[in-house]
Amino acid sequence: MTIATWKLVMASEMNSMRENTSWDLVELLGNLRALSCLWVCRLKKTTDSSNPKYKAHIAVNGFQQEYGVDFDEVFPLLVKMTTLQFLLGVVALEDLELVQLDVKTTFLHGDLNEEIYMEQP
Repeated sequence: MTIATWKLVMASEMNSMRENTSWDLVELLGNLRALSCLWVCRLKKTTDSSNPKYKAHIAVNGFQQEYGVDFDEVFPLLVKMTTLQFLLGVVALEDLELVQLDVKTTFLHGDLNEEIYMEQP
């Protein structure tokens, strides 16, 4: 694992977010505050350990948010196992064809009603 490899992985993640217009670069005005963030990096090993995958994503330090100021409710964009089982059951019952989707950028498709300000990584 070299630093250059991680930089390429992080650049790929930033490009993915840029292509999906996940954020806008703005100047922080007034009494607004930006949350800090960090890179979460991990090495995902394959079963034969021959070709590991490097994964990286940005995580905002959500613990800095205050209820009623920065957010009003919590709604994680996760799929429950029962929902997945139901979907697969319908596919099997109706003899449908299931196509795999790219889940690399799934979190980017959640809509926020609030404005969240985050420092640049």
